[in-house]
Amino acid sequence: MISKIKDELSKEIGVTHHFRFNGARNQIEEFTGYIENTYNFIFTIKPINDNRIKSFTYSDVLTYHLEIIDNP
Repeated sequence: MISKIKDELSKEIGVTHHFRFNGARNQIEEFTGYIENTYNFIFTIKPINDNRIKSFTYSDVLTYHLEIIDNP
């Protein structure tokens, strides 16, 4: 299942999406950005209008902690 998520995210490199991250203590962060790169255990997202790069695990997508909403 994780490998399927990794393959799907690899196809989306450079495509802009809207993301919703459900963090600790029900803190929800929404941002627009694009998947910058995929690695063995993590992938990176470059938010638009922010110089920081965010990293997430494939299990974050599997457990719905990170939702990829759609193209903005």
